[in-house]
Amino acid sequence: MTQVFVEDIMSKPVVTVEMDDTLQTANDIFSHTHFHHLLVVDKGVLVGVISDRDVLKALSPNIDTAAEKPTDRATLNKRAHQIMSRHPITLKAKDRIKRVVEIFDDNRISCIPIVDENHKPVGIVSWRDIIKTIRARYQ
Repeated sequence: MTQVFVEDIMSKPVVTVEMDDTLQTANDIFSHTHFHHLLVVDKGVLVGVISDRDVLKALSPNIDTAAEKPTDRATLNKRAHQIMSRHPITLKAKDRIKRVVEIFDDNRISCIPIVDENHKPVGIVSWRDIIKTIRARYQ
């Protein structure tokens, strides 16, 4: 059986936001793409991850409704660094897929950023990528 490496299944290129980007920016990206995670960078170096669920929890449910107040709209001005998960677990492109599965099994996370030797993001692996790989193998 051939070895499968992270680089064989990771999604790339990655979409990143800066630490001071607003939740409006993140929300717009999630609204117009099929992504569920954004990688947060500082000078190109990975510092955190934001999920679409993180954004939904941080935003007021009254935005764009008749009940909206100025304080609701202000939640769109929160910054990425205020809601991101810091110090995410990462892997390298040459790591084996077995390690991805172990990390997902041992941790309550839904994505793993893939970084280079300078900790700059080069890809991302989600549990969906694992499912796609299994499905392709057994079709």
